[in-house]
Amino acid sequence: MNPAFMQRCFDLARLGNGHTSPNPSVGAVLVYQDRIIGEGWHRQYGGAHAEVNAIANVLPEHKSLIAQSTIYVSLEPCHHFGKTPPCVDLILRERIPKVVIAQTDPHDKVAGQSIQKLRNHGVEVLENILTEDATWVTRPFVKNIILQKPYIILKWAESADGFMGAPDKQIWLSNAFTKRLSHRWRNEVDGILVGANTVLIDNPGLDNRLWHGKSPVRIVLDGQGRVGACLNQGLKILDDSVKTLIYSHVQPNPKRQEGFHQTFFKTLSSHHPDELLKDLFQEKIGILLVEGGATVLNFFIQHNLWDEARVFKTNKWLQSGVVAPKMIVNNPPQILQILDNQLYLHQNQR
Repeated sequence: MNPAFMQRCFDLARLGNGHTSPNPSVGAVLVYQDRIIGEGWHRQYGGAHAEVNAIANVLPEHKSLIAQSTIYVSLEPCHHFGKTPPCVDLILRERIPKVVIAQTDPHDKVAGQSIQKLRNHGVEVLENILTEDATWVTRPFVKNIILQKPYIILKWAESADGFMGAPDKQIWLSNAFTKRLSHRWRNEVDGILVGANTVLIDNPGLDNRLWHGKSPVRIVLDGQGRVGACLNQGLKILDDSVKTLIYSHVQPNPKRQEGFHQTFFKTLSSHHPDELLKDLFQEKIGILLVEGGATVLNFFIQHNLWDEARVFKTNKWLQSGVVAPKMIVNNPPQILQILDNQLYLHQNQR
């Protein structure tokens, strides 16, 4: 067993970020005598899994080596029929004699059953290899399965003196490179959430125009129905170009929804966040990026409803304005220098 091959699985798995949710990102490599003869990853939700793509990637002249090879997989192969057949059956059909698995799949339709099935058929199985790294790759999926809630990432930029901006106007703090990075993150999530103030002051599109790939579902917390009352005021969030969910505590006027095909006005019956998160999960929002203003961000922080925080700290000074959120975390952040900005990466270790 060579850990480098499992690391390659993790690298491949990350290529699927933003495309596989609510399924996990998974990578697989097929190794013959310390040489990779096939590799693959789960590219798209509903598409072929990593093991299928790895085996399909083997050149015709190497097909005879499959039955003498070891397959490394970042997550236990699936055991059930879903949108695709069970990968465990493919491994058995290809007569692969050894399987190395980084992490057991927590889904109740798998949960060690594939490992047991492989062993029952004489396949050698090594499990829990580089589990900590594997857990990081699959962290959104694991939370989705166990808690039935979205994996939540908070993101904001703040000045050198701890302000996010002015109360009534748009101020850019991050540089062009970090702005582009933020759009890449949008490509890797299912939904992006802001509050009504952000929509009415900044008029954001919340799209992915600075990166390739899909744009996330747009989500607005519009407690008093202010956004819903501005249908004819040129708000980008209401252009109906991308699926948009607008949550309010005010019952929407049915006429407001006329002419919209991808914009949905939804009513929350309570102020408890569980109702919102439950509905978002039913809307297939497995990974949620919160880019809202201070009020929305503090709401998630105060209720301890976050898994990661990505904070850009800039060298600009504002001297006054909207105070940036304050976080109390037990573990030190990872800090990355990006030109004149610093990116603080926090993990919530509940």
